[in-house]
Amino acid sequence: MGGGAVANTGSAAGYAHLMDPNRKWYNNRRIITLNAWIVLLLITSSTNGYDGSMMNGLQSLTQWKDYFHNPSGGKLGLLNAIQNIGSLAAYPISPYLSDGLGRRTAIWIGAAIMCVATALQTASQSAGMFIGARFLIGFGLTFAANAAPMLVTEISYPTYRAPLTSTYNSLWYSGAIIAAWTTFGTFKIADSTWAWRIPSLLQGLPSILQIFLVFFAPESPRWLVSKGREAEALKTLAYYHADGNAEDPLVKYEFEEIKAAIEFDRTVSANVGWKSLFTKSGNLRRLRIIVALAFFSQWSGNGLVSYYLNRVFDTIGITDPTIQLLINGILQIWNLFWALGASFLVDKIGRRVLFLTSVAGMLVFFVLQTVCSALFAQRNDTGAAHAVIAFIFLFYASYDLAFTPLIVSYTVEILPFSIRAKGFTIFNFAISLSLIFNQYVNPIALDSIGWKYYIVYCCWLAFEGVFCYIFVIETKNRSLEETAALFDGEDATEQIANVAHAKVDEPHDEKHSDSFPEHKSLA
Repeated sequence: MGGGAVANTGSAAGYAHLMDPNRKWYNNRRIITLNAWIVLLLITSSTNGYDGSMMNGLQSLTQWKDYFHNPSGGKLGLLNAIQNIGSLAAYPISPYLSDGLGRRTAIWIGAAIMCVATALQTASQSAGMFIGARFLIGFGLTFAANAAPMLVTEISYPTYRAPLTSTYNSLWYSGAIIAAWTTFGTFKIADSTWAWRIPSLLQGLPSILQIFLVFFAPESPRWLVSKGREAEALKTLAYYHADGNAEDPLVKYEFEEIKAAIEFDRTVSANVGWKSLFTKSGNLRRLRIIVALAFFSQWSGNGLVSYYLNRVFDTIGITDPTIQLLINGILQIWNLFWALGASFLVDKIGRRVLFLTSVAGMLVFFVLQTVCSALFAQRNDTGAAHAVIAFIFLFYASYDLAFTPLIVSYTVEILPFSIRAKGFTIFNFAISLSLIFNQYVNPIALDSIGWKYYIVYCCWLAFEGVFCYIFVIETKNRSLEETAALFDGEDATEQIANVAHAKVDEPHDEKHSDSFPEHKSLA
């Protein structure tokens, strides 16, 4: 795929001229309502972030360590990794729920399981019960996390699709912030298991909200069209994207483009089923990028800090639990700031530039972190220890430019609807594999060789930079259907766009323009 550059001229013109320039997120009631529903979906990522940061914080709580008899090595690895093992168990099922029952139903099922799991985690009386609860958390979260970002990208108003979908993974840190500061606060509850039970209990709140509200949110128009429910799909697009006007040029273009893309996948490129993921050249190009980004997102050195920050601090002599928890809380706020900032730049700067800048920054700051860790280990230089903390913050600022906001949004946008759920499942499966490796290997390696383990990640980051330069292509300012078709060739992109353009000036069929059946998602 050469150096990764892809012609992008004129793509935005496919729909940009059809949009009402006066219709903004802040002055249109229905877009505001739509974005409110999207926030309900985005908190799925917050739940995931909460879990990672909570486990980080619990490892600094003496109350948690005492209750579970100071887990270390393989047992500590299992306590962290079991959530991802639960995810692995759910992956074979999750795309069938998202594609078969709908995005909203999959989210509801996942949220229901999460509520049960967090209740068990809060009430845990033994390490085995805690491990079982965390397995269920991973199992339920997978259903919601598979469907939520796809629903976000499939219902968003076109101009806000990329920033909102990128915000999904960025809000991982919002959950992480709450967990970090919750554990910092509950640390003060001396000689009580509520120091760790309260953070466990709070983890279920986003899922409770989703159980009660998600069925009032709009269902994906793409999913509705794929199920032959075109009237409902058109009504959803019209209600939220054009104040209910089914004859609005933008709505007509979106509707026809969705139909053309789904029909193209069914009849032209045969992009259906698991087999097509591994037999079609376009899909193989997609998978190469998707799987690589999944592993890069966890194997860039960030896994050391995400789950074993206390171990990193131990290697540089910072052992006070209060200081560890305080730095963890500040780090999550820092991460959220950079990730959200990058989310709103994806269509201005572009995906490719953000990825390359991110990898370059990570490599520089991780090398410096490694050098300073070595200086502390060899000379007990406290200045070097403080520098490590600074470089951790700078490393994460670089990481958050691309590998927080873009890994999910880029994955779902390059996959066509017919294999989006399955391809996204492979992405999440690859992340789980990489996390399980991290959670088992990182504590053992840190205990064995300390700062020298960082050198492995320095070499890997250099490889990431080469891969992104060669294979990551630019997708900014394209519609969702145009972006997904890029990997099938420019002819496919033009064919889908031409069909949509040809039908914009035609009135909708009577079955689509008559009074639509009421649907509670539009209430």
